[in-house]
Amino acid sequence: MMVVTGAAGFIGSNLVRGLNRRGIDAVIAVDDLTEGDKFVNLVDCRIADYMDKDEFRRRVADGSLPPIEAVLHQGACSDTTERNGRYMLDNNYRVTLELFEFCQARRVPFLYASSASVYGAGPVYAEDPRNEQPLNVYGYSKFLFDQVLRRRLPALTAQVVGLRYFNVYGPHEQHKGRMASVALHNMNQFRAEGHVRLFGGWDGYGDGMQSRDFISVEDVVAVNLHFLDHPQQSGIFNCGTGRAQPFNDVATAVVNTLRQAEGQPALALEQLAAQGLIRYVPFPDDLKGRYQSYTQADLTRLREAGFEAPMRDVQTGVAEYVRAWLGQDGAGR
Repeated sequence: MMVVTGAAGFIGSNLVRGLNRRGIDAVIAVDDLTEGDKFVNLVDCRIADYMDKDEFRRRVADGSLPPIEAVLHQGACSDTTERNGRYMLDNNYRVTLELFEFCQARRVPFLYASSASVYGAGPVYAEDPRNEQPLNVYGYSKFLFDQVLRRRLPALTAQVVGLRYFNVYGPHEQHKGRMASVALHNMNQFRAEGHVRLFGGWDGYGDGMQSRDFISVEDVVAVNLHFLDHPQQSGIFNCGTGRAQPFNDVATAVVNTLRQAEGQPALALEQLAAQGLIRYVPFPDDLKGRYQSYTQADLTRLREAGFEAPMRDVQTGVAEYVRAWLGQDGAGR
């Protein structure tokens, strides 16, 4: 039996699909469906059981779970603006620690979601404590458990892998609201208003040229499955593309894919801006000094761990996502 926590969420539900594609249906899906609309993310998934996160936590503590082959721990509070530190550290750090101890006691592989937020403002995004300076309590909650893993690495009884996700986008994130990807916000905005708004220039970057490492959720799933296939590998690894791309690239891919779905030709960025299809707004004062203008994952350690597959660039991955969002390839929204 496999366990996926956060299974009704964005990355979690895509991981369940990735397991299903391998013929693995013996999955315990763990989540909190207080916000019941997230159930739609599991409708096309095959699972053996659903368990509320509080019941799962109790059963971890009392040892009453059935035999487990691996735990893919994606459940967390992912709201980077959440300021309740007690809640964040219990939900993100303490639960992760409890699952880690559970898996170590039973020699069960444990893969968990860390975050690129541990790097703070950067500018170096390589897995080294010297580069880590989280800017909010969310980032700190992820950073804190990463330090536990580093201390315990020499004495592990089973695989433990922390994956530092960069800017993930893809199907089944519709429930995330303002925490959804830039791509989804661009899609919704263009459909509603006929244009996409991006931040104007600031911090040495031109209009829409602030850049992030945007990674398709399909590539995130592939990285997770790679480590499941290589249980001898443990550690903390970046999970990005290794390629920073500007917000302009995301918006251009979104608008052109939506235009092509309507039988209209693709346009260059300059044409999209000239026609008002991409518009720039002044950079907000309250974000100055608190904004990541550039992120790019150092993939040295991931590649050394044997993950050799190419990562989708924004032009490819976002176009796939838009077509899925439109239902053109059957993936739904």
